Amino acid sequence: MEQLLQIKTIPIKYELKIQHASLQHQNGTAELEISRDKGGMTIKSRPIKLHMDTYEARNSVVPTTKRSIEQRADKGCQAAYEATANYASEGQILLKAKIGAGSETLNQIFAQRTATGTGQAVMDFLPKTGPNIEWEAPEFSIEYEMDKLHFDANIAKGDIKFIPGDIELSISQYPGIEIKYVGGPLYVPPSAAERFTGEQIDIQA
Repeated sequence: MEQLLQIKTIPIKYELKIQHASLQHQNGTAELEISRDKGGMTIKSRPIKLHMDTYEARNSVVPTTKRSIEQRADKGCQAAYEATANYASEGQILLKAKIGAGSETLNQIFAQRTATGTGQAVMDFLPKTGPNIEWEAPEFSIEYEMDKLHFDANIAKGDIKFIPGDIELSISQYPGIEIKYVGGPLYVPPSAAERFTGEQIDIQA
């Protein structure tokens, strides 16, 4: 028996694009700031200092008003002490006087008052004291400070980005079935097939 049908299967056609997952690293940034503090040099110098106090030396030559008053007060006290001693001595003489010897007693008192002193001469030098001298040692110092540099670094870390994978499916041909009739023509009724030979027939004639 002759095969009348030809069946053809059309397969599906597709294209598959795959993009793998990946990690993307972004580089960080770095900034550096530099600041400077200036130093310097300082020199300090102080010469010797001399302090001279001549107050006492000047007072020993030409006393001040205050010192003169003090000296005169001391001399007044000394004179009062001496006068008191003299009066006490004369009182003792008067107590020991005898009746009728008044003239002798008075002569003794007058002789004591007019007696010449027997003090010794003393040589003195002026001024009696020297000046008070004090001094401070000199000073010399040097301070030097170098320049200072300050570094301030700002470093930003890099970021890591994850890129997920991707699958792309594209269909270029869908599946199908082609059925093709490969047999001869079919006539109804079948007996009429013998009359047709493939020639053209003029129906009007």
